[in-house]
Amino acid sequence: MTKRDYYEVLGLSRSATQEEIKKAYKKLAFQYHPDRNPENAQAEERFKEINEAYQVLRDSEKRAQYDSFGHMSGEGLFSDVGFSGDFNDLFENLFDEVFNAGRRRRPERGRDLKYNLELSFEEAAFGVEKEISIPKRVFCSECGGRGAAPGGEAVCMVCGGKGAIKYSEGFFALSRTCSSCRGAGRVIKKPCPRCRGEGFIISENKVKVKIPAGVSGGARLRIRGEGEVGVFGGPGGDLYIEIYVSEHPFFKREGKDIFCEIPVSFIQAALGAEIEVPTLEGKTTIKIPPGTQPGRAFRLKDKGVTSVNGNGRGDLYVKVNVEVPVNLNSRQKELLEEFAKAGEGNQNPTVKNFFEKFRELFG
Repeated sequence: MTKRDYYEVLGLSRSATQEEIKKAYKKLAFQYHPDRNPENAQAEERFKEINEAYQVLRDSEKRAQYDSFGHMSGEGLFSDVGFSGDFNDLFENLFDEVFNAGRRRRPERGRDLKYNLELSFEEAAFGVEKEISIPKRVFCSECGGRGAAPGGEAVCMVCGGKGAIKYSEGFFALSRTCSSCRGAGRVIKKPCPRCRGEGFIISENKVKVKIPAGVSGGARLRIRGEGEVGVFGGPGGDLYIEIYVSEHPFFKREGKDIFCEIPVSFIQAALGAEIEVPTLEGKTTIKIPPGTQPGRAFRLKDKGVTSVNGNGRGDLYVKVNVEVPVNLNSRQKELLEEFAKAGEGNQNPTVKNFFEKFRELFG
């Protein structure tokens, strides 16, 4: 059976670069690999053909000879490319270059860390910058993270420093991570005295955290790369800041609005008055009109919390709580009784309205 042109097998022109050859090979190897096409004889033959073409074209000397002479006879150079021994050579390249099976340990991302940060009501409202201390694993400065004392490590004798052991299983040549060195390719003979061979130590790390204005309790902030260090060249993890906001003695918050209750005497409510009220910036004065009823709320525009998404600032609502006097002396009682007689009920429209409805319902 006449062999197809190797460039045609990989779908390439004769001017293809080594990078293009490698890319085409990987794509086709994935497509026709027997694991992806079980019990498919056609795919298996196609897979062999792809590997044979790649074994020649990836080698500059073999490629030059192929470009000059094409396919040679059974005694020639290309009669048994990639199949001279068993199938180990054929699949070794595929696993190493395409699937990366059983190679040295891959880069691993560091672990994420979490920190609970408590803020005052004002800090959450206006934003703040905090410096926090995070205990976390870092590379040991004595051994640079290798875990061995100077001269205290050696090449793993089991895998020969490759970090993996190759073995055959039926039709395939597979690899597994070396259990002796756990994929590192080296073993520690003399541990680092500081980290005891771990390669890491626990260190207190100072981190500056910018808390945006308007943040609320339960919010979660992420600082990239401030988690634990990665291993084998992997990136560091992230630091997550969980926000907790302390209660305020006066204010309650709903979204970007805040609320507070202010006690006033029934004289102030009846006659009207100027009263001092607290705000996030300090105290201010508001006027309550004569006849102010208990529970009435006064709005102070833009005295609330800044919106964390930049949509302006909320308002402050001051709710009036009218206090009824207790422990009256005889003179106070006498004056209030005179007040009640003089008013003939006209000063209490809410009470009057209630009893009118009561009589309508119950007679």
